Amino acid sequence: MRKKRVLLLSEGFGTGHTQAAYALSVGLRQLSPKIQTRVIELGTFLNPIIGPLILSAYRKTVSMQPKLVGKIYRNHYHKSLNRMKQFALHRLFYNHVSDVVRQLKPDCIVCTHPFPNAVVSRLKRLGLDVPLYTLITDYDAHATWTSPEVNTYLVSTPAVRNKLITRGVSASRIEVTGIPVHPNFWHPHDRAEILAQFELKDMPTVLIMGGGWGLLYGEQLVEYMTSYADRVQLILCMGNNEKAREKLLSDSRFRHPNVKVLGFTKEVSKLMDVSDLLVTKPGGMTCTEGMSKGMPMLFYEPIPGQEEENAEYFVTHGFGELMTSTDTIDRWFRLIQEPYAADQHRDTLLAIRNAEYHPAKCSEAVLELLK
Repeated sequence: MRKKRVLLLSEGFGTGHTQAAYALSVGLRQLSPKIQTRVIELGTFLNPIIGPLILSAYRKTVSMQPKLVGKIYRNHYHKSLNRMKQFALHRLFYNHVSDVVRQLKPDCIVCTHPFPNAVVSRLKRLGLDVPLYTLITDYDAHATWTSPEVNTYLVSTPAVRNKLITRGVSASRIEVTGIPVHPNFWHPHDRAEILAQFELKDMPTVLIMGGGWGLLYGEQLVEYMTSYADRVQLILCMGNNEKAREKLLSDSRFRHPNVKVLGFTKEVSKLMDVSDLLVTKPGGMTCTEGMSKGMPMLFYEPIPGQEEENAEYFVTHGFGELMTSTDTIDRWFRLIQEPYAADQHRDTLLAIRNAEYHPAKCSEAVLELLK
């Protein structure tokens, strides 16, 4: 009996969509040896020359004109991708998707980005007989995610479920599963081993995430954090942005013995286990990973649109706070230096997490759908 095949389609507009696809992929295979998975960033896969150019242009727009990105997001918030737009996407960038599906013969397709979701929806309308599951990777429900051809939506919260229902999606087609995180985030790691591996000290620690692109908009506030370096250990993860990493290391404040400036790493789960506070942009994936570890979070410069919605969710539920001034930094950096208060706060967040989120639930839900 052949293994069940799950095809996960994503796009590289931000790293969270693809991270969610890989997290679900690994989670499925860890839960069942009878599952075979394949993750594809579809645009780059089909257009290896044009695709990266489009992603590079998007990255520059996000970093240089975030308000423009937010304006586009809001202007199309209630507008799903109609048939003409789906046709244009298919012909311009995804013309050979049907060939990919025919060759891989998946038992189901999971889309973690609206564009492949729209294209597969069009193929289903034209006769493709493969279940389509749409994993919404934020704490909001933009209309571009929705399509009548989607069999099941996998969403982060009941609030997102309700937004889909107001858009006309049947409640029976929606499952609240939470956003999946890699199994490395499902359980804690050994603290002593992590400290030795990364040459870290056993002291109050702040993990600062620049995202997969290493974007740190609040540089002045990050620079201010180094004034605590004698009392608080700082770990900065700069993703694939080597230029940004070199820029920080050229500043003597970031060469302090208690400051670690890292590039891309696949071991964020370990770094979270030895950190007391997470400073990050409010991307849906990173925030969910922080929540899975019960970490308090400070959010800097949300991009107008989905990141604002993500931040609102986590602030409202007590997991985080917007980092608006040095006063915010002072208050939290003092808190993590008080062991009892810090431990008590983390226990509270873990209790909230246990009530609202289970890191393996999304993988379990897809397995059940496959049955």
